[in-house]
Amino acid sequence: MQGLVKDDASRTAESVICAINDAIAERIGQQKFNIWFKNSTRLTFGDGLLKVGVANQFISTWLESHFHAQVADAARAVVGNECRLLFAVDPQLCANNKSAGNHRQVRPPKASPSPGAGWPVSTAHDHIMQPVLPAGQRLKLRFDTFVVGPSNELAYNAAKAVVCDKQSPFNPLFIHGGYGLGKTHLLQGICNETRSARPTANWLYMSAEDFANQFVLALKTRKLEAFRRRMRQTDLLAIDDIHFLASKPATQDEFLFTFNALDLAGRQVVLASDSHPKMIDQLSEKLVNRFVSGMVVKINTPDFKTRCQIVRRFAHSVNTSIPQDVIGYIADNMKSSVRELQGAILKLTAFASLQNAKIDMAMAGMVLAEHVERCDPTVHLSDIESAVASFFGVPASAIHSSKKDRTIALARHFCMYLARKNTRLSSSEIGRLLGDKNHATVLLACKKIEDQIAQNAPLNWQGPAGNRVCPARTILEQLENNIR
Repeated sequence: MQGLVKDDASRTAESVICAINDAIAERIGQQKFNIWFKNSTRLTFGDGLLKVGVANQFISTWLESHFHAQVADAARAVVGNECRLLFAVDPQLCANNKSAGNHRQVRPPKASPSPGAGWPVSTAHDHIMQPVLPAGQRLKLRFDTFVVGPSNELAYNAAKAVVCDKQSPFNPLFIHGGYGLGKTHLLQGICNETRSARPTANWLYMSAEDFANQFVLALKTRKLEAFRRRMRQTDLLAIDDIHFLASKPATQDEFLFTFNALDLAGRQVVLASDSHPKMIDQLSEKLVNRFVSGMVVKINTPDFKTRCQIVRRFAHSVNTSIPQDVIGYIADNMKSSVRELQGAILKLTAFASLQNAKIDMAMAGMVLAEHVERCDPTVHLSDIESAVASFFGVPASAIHSSKKDRTIALARHFCMYLARKNTRLSSSEIGRLLGDKNHATVLLACKKIEDQIAQNAPLNWQGPAGNRVCPARTILEQLENNIR
């Protein structure tokens, strides 16, 4: 462990830099240091500023987003106090790279990728948004950058119908599915298409969290009428992450009034959530009924062919050439979300740029080994929910609810136990996905099932055919067979 430097004047700048490099390697591991820092960056230190010089802006952004905390901590440990940290393009490294014969210019993702239907190819975080956009400004994601496949075709066509038809065939349009599958992309696409088709239309895109925050602020500042006018005079209201309103009864009531006002005026509401309306715990029955009265459509995980197309599109957007076998390797190993695919491509692109090398299977296998290992497991929580709900004869929505009768509680406990055993989800993630339960609830449920399995205790519940009794181990075996 590198000790503190108590007398900076007694050490040369080179020794300080060497010590910082050693400290960085200690924090991120020697292998990562060799890949991302050794012979690829140039550190300079002076006047409390540590500058990390890199060959181009792409690498600067990559290193800062992935290693800022570790580099800052390493500098603090060596120098003895906080240092300002700057990641920037070093002209000398840039010149060296330009002189390399096999160098390939790598640019950040284009603001406007080439046209074509598609899944999201932007690196923007789906849930970071502006609730109000200045006149003339567009949201970032559009229909022509959304890759359409069997898993999202219905949602895409429904989104197009909202824009193309003079009178929407359904209100609201409720899109749900897992993280990173394109819900936000479709909402922003609807807004952008509406802006193009009807320039005078008044549309608003925001998250449910922002809706709730603005509602609370309006109450505190006594500007509720202004808030309501703003929300209810829109021709199109698009709300992302609507499940955020769960357990917020006052905000749910306000949104219900807003929805009713828009619906009666013949104006469109589009919503996105990670769950079906009936599976959002602590959402009022009135809201659920309004949501399911429109078009509820699910986006599933993309199939292999669609994932390959996503990889090609995103690689093109960052000006990177990826061989077909590498495209297949990435698509075959990263199956659950578009963000996994994007992360893999960015990591490969960054490494290839640092090494001035072409991407091939050997490089992909080495660079993405950790990425592949941490990818989504074969068993998904939805598989577990379906198997458990079917076995115990309860609706899947009941597992997400706060009901505590014996059958539902037993089903919920087995669902949590199997999720901990068969997925890489943390207890907190499992609790959130199963109706916003806390991690302690998940741990207690798992402990209870473990004890029952150890004793092979007889468990009884009320199934569709009446009361049933079965040993715990037999139940577990049956459920695992059903999941597989």
